[in-house]
Amino acid sequence: MYEHRSQAPISARQFVLRLLRHAGYGAALILASLAAGTFGFVGLAAETPIDALLNAAMLLGGMGPVGDLTHVGTAGKLFAAAFALYSGLVFLIVAGLLVTPVFHRVLHRFHWDGAHGA
Repeated sequence: MYEHRSQAPISARQFVLRLLRHAGYGAALILASLAAGTFGFVGLAAETPIDALLNAAMLLGGMGPVGDLTHVGTAGKLFAAAFALYSGLVFLIVAGLLVTPVFHRVLHRFHWDGAHGA
């Protein structure tokens, strides 16, 4: 998927395509997580679908749940806690997906092959 250090760097077009591919992976993960969160809040917290979507989106965005969860049963509270922890991991994974192609390109720019001295 990535070129070896002995290979020529990829073109700007290939780099943009790589960025878009990684962004697509991130978007797919976010959409799948949003769907799972929505279904979880509907099924376990007995929320309406739009409120469940809002809570899942807010947790994935790092803002926290909307509204009062004191009326929610134990299963809903456990789901909300697990989904909040999961959302933090999704944030880190998506950030890594988006930064990886750029970091790889920077490493190629500053690559030192050892031929210039000790």
